[in-house]
Amino acid sequence: MQQLRSLHQTLTDMTPLAVAIEVGVLLASLAAAYGMVWLAGGRIRREPGIWFGRRLYDGVFFPLAALLVGVVVRWSLKDVLPVGLLRLAVPILASLLLIRVAVQVMRTAFPHSPIVRGLERTVSWLVWGGLVLWLTGLLPLLMEEMDALQWRVGGASLSLLMLVQGVVSAGAVLLLVLWLSATIESQLLKGAVGSAISARKMAANATRALLLTVGVLGALSAVGIPMSALSVMGGAIGVGIGLGLQKLAANYVSGFVILAERSLRIGDLVRVDTFEGHITDIKTRYTVIRALSGRESIVPNELLITQRVENLSLADRNVLVTTVVQVAYGTDVETLMPMLAAVAAGVPRVLADPGPGVQLSAFASDGLELTILFWIADPENGQGNVRSAVNLAVLRKLGELGIEIPFPQRVLHGAAPPALAQPGNSA
Repeated sequence: MQQLRSLHQTLTDMTPLAVAIEVGVLLASLAAAYGMVWLAGGRIRREPGIWFGRRLYDGVFFPLAALLVGVVVRWSLKDVLPVGLLRLAVPILASLLLIRVAVQVMRTAFPHSPIVRGLERTVSWLVWGGLVLWLTGLLPLLMEEMDALQWRVGGASLSLLMLVQGVVSAGAVLLLVLWLSATIESQLLKGAVGSAISARKMAANATRALLLTVGVLGALSAVGIPMSALSVMGGAIGVGIGLGLQKLAANYVSGFVILAERSLRIGDLVRVDTFEGHITDIKTRYTVIRALSGRESIVPNELLITQRVENLSLADRNVLVTTVVQVAYGTDVETLMPMLAAVAAGVPRVLADPGPGVQLSAFASDGLELTILFWIADPENGQGNVRSAVNLAVLRKLGELGIEIPFPQRVLHGAAPPALAQPGNSA
């Protein structure tokens, strides 16, 4: 009821003149906060993230600066003005700061998840609803009624208030853990190249899982939920994993196995079934493979452990590319083959070591089939374009030498027409 009396006193102090002055002060405070964010964003090389959003005002920095300025202005003017409007503005700015923190952390941790927008609206409704209950003085009454609803689980007494406090505390810890893990992951992956990416990714995933487990257990213990009650829930979760969530658990374990063994690394060129592409990310549950055409495949980690996967970059990133050309029978191929190898070596992106080679691969029906083999070190830039460049160079060389590329030929043998009867031999 004290909060309700304070709200009544705040509304009573809002005279037209005082409200006009406070509105001006509040607008000036918001402008000062925006100026602080603008100056900080100009001096710091600003990138969309938790502190600075895509716009200056949709990050965490703006509501934090506005709250700090509002608190300082309210404290400075408390002996000059009734500060009724500023008294309401401070908890509103604090609620806005809480919402922006939750939203920005979820967007950073799950940038492409469609569930994030629903969670953002849920958090907003909960925070604004809690603010209304607190301002109207109904929050203590609601907490008393929730504390009166109690039951026993596993020999421990639980109330609805304890569960709600546990959920709120666990949610706050989850946001903090996601924030810390995203910061740690960005620092670990900064500047990492080659095989170091997988090791640092595994360290980031392990750190996130450890922080999440310790944080949630600590949050639930802090609000008075005993561990004995959690043991019953843990047993139920264990049964669920054993029955319906075993695939999900297998994918999580497989993700750590892949990162620990380093059999698959971020950046490797792999072929799974008939899909070929580069590994762009290894999550705890799945791996993202991006083809050269731009298509992406999400492959469960268990599939990469249990079935055959071709890793074209495990031992060496160099990739062998081949192309075939036919020349007419009678061509001096022993002299031509070194020439074609030299032509292929002159094409950009073709490696000099190991150098190109030419083989007489078959005696075809229309001519002698020569296979040109060459290596490239950047398969992510495509193979068809470098094969086309080699084919054009070979075609120009054959044209210069006057060597014909045979086209299909067929010889038709016709039967002799039947002899015509002579007129004198007729009966």
